[in-house]
Amino acid sequence: MKFMLNNEILYEHIVFEFDSLDITVLFLALQRKVVKPAHLNSKRHESNNNDLAEIRNDNVPASIPQKQKTSKAERRAIQEAQRAAKAAAKEAGLSGKSAGTGSGANPAMPKQAKSSKVSQKKDVPQAASTAASEKKVTERPSERDRKKDAPHPRMQFDDVHRVEKAKKRAIVNQSEARNRVELFRHLPQYVHGTQLPGLESKFFQLEPMHPSVYKVGLQYLSGEVSGGNGRCIAMLLAFQVAIKDYSTPPKKTLSRDLTAKISSYVSFLIECRPLSISMGNAIRFLKNRIAKLPLTLSESEAKASLQSDIDRFINEKIVVADKVIVSHAITKVRDNDVLLTYGSSSVVEMILDHAHELGRKFRVIVVDSRPKLEGQGLLRRLVEKGINCTYTHINAISYIMHEVTRVFLGASSILSNGTVYSRVGTASVAMVAHAFGIPVLVCCEAYKFHERVQLDSICANELGDPDVILKVPGKADLGHLKNLADNENLQLLNLTYDATPSDYVSMIITDYGMLPPTSVPVIVREYRKEQLWI
Repeated sequence: MKFMLNNEILYEHIVFEFDSLDITVLFLALQRKVVKPAHLNSKRHESNNNDLAEIRNDNVPASIPQKQKTSKAERRAIQEAQRAAKAAAKEAGLSGKSAGTGSGANPAMPKQAKSSKVSQKKDVPQAASTAASEKKVTERPSERDRKKDAPHPRMQFDDVHRVEKAKKRAIVNQSEARNRVELFRHLPQYVHGTQLPGLESKFFQLEPMHPSVYKVGLQYLSGEVSGGNGRCIAMLLAFQVAIKDYSTPPKKTLSRDLTAKISSYVSFLIECRPLSISMGNAIRFLKNRIAKLPLTLSESEAKASLQSDIDRFINEKIVVADKVIVSHAITKVRDNDVLLTYGSSSVVEMILDHAHELGRKFRVIVVDSRPKLEGQGLLRRLVEKGINCTYTHINAISYIMHEVTRVFLGASSILSNGTVYSRVGTASVAMVAHAFGIPVLVCCEAYKFHERVQLDSICANELGDPDVILKVPGKADLGHLKNLADNENLQLLNLTYDATPSDYVSMIITDYGMLPPTSVPVIVREYRKEQLWI
């Protein structure tokens, strides 16, 4: 509380202390900065209150006098007088202008003033436009970088015009499947088995295509090279040989021309088989290194630098990363464990081999599925090393899951929302394990992480050869569907990948450590920072 007297603050606030005998009032004096306690009786306290009331009344300002009321006629007379004054002022201004122009006394002065005013007005938007242009110039590099970092839009094969344009530029002749699945029309659905002979006949006709890249494309088509790491390493090694044999054309720069060459190689590999997410990250890394080459380097030095960058990427991001993952995952393998794996993952195989070398006693259950039956190769290699194994198909997963203590799975990619993008059937294995309360451990290198968000397996996927579903290997007498391949009422679908939600994944083991699926965006951000400084 503040009490004013002649615009001076007497007291700032009052503190009351209640005692059993009397009331003690403490006043804080602002002028003397001293606390003055005063024990007052009830009468003196009342007199002080009266004095304070008088002070408040003295400070109340007097009432403002109101304007006198005027009649309607008086208000009209005032308005007419104001109008007459305005009209007289206008006439006086016009007469002054005419006198100035008629006298001829320096008529250029007002024109100069007008021209100066107009020029000033013109200069203002020019300055603003130059400032805006400078601002745009400064913002353009960041915009380019942002567009460069954004993932390239995927080709929608249900767009007829874009598909026709792509066919004209295509090297591999592909014919569309007769009975296409309507739900997956946005994905390429071609007849398999017809591309390889036509591509082999064009070997000597493809002048701009490097032989090493051409060889890798043939291996993709035939299925000789498969797996995320295997395909990525084969592609990078082919690019390394192509860079070694590259020479800059006249009147062109190395960075621009070599980037265009790499893009043409990538387009050819996509025609042979769609790229995996890990391959896309590797291509982005290589193009980033080409763009950041110093202009002072000679051609031989630049090529040597790029070749060493490719070697370092393969060594650090794949080879050493797998060893780090094995060192983390081996802590989760104990004696008398029953470990389940699905398909064939190179990282999971390394974990099992290392655990066996350390003398751990465990049993492995290999779950497999048609049509690729990748688990048979893994089973053969594990048995040869003396590891106790059990082999079953995915349709019996619920019957054998009660024996399992841990599930180890590989991944083709891990998306930023924690979704595991892996071979088809992985989601079923993870869901059954989650229903039984068994931990699911996914082993994946950090270079396979991607900022994309995917909730299903429909919007982005790869379609395999649908005819392999009709055939049962080793069972020629079970070809009941062989004659139904050309039936219009039958549509065959062979998905390559599926998406496992993060709710069914207990832990992700990477070369950055073991982390929950919710921490995947952190790895994506840190990996991008690391790539910028490599």
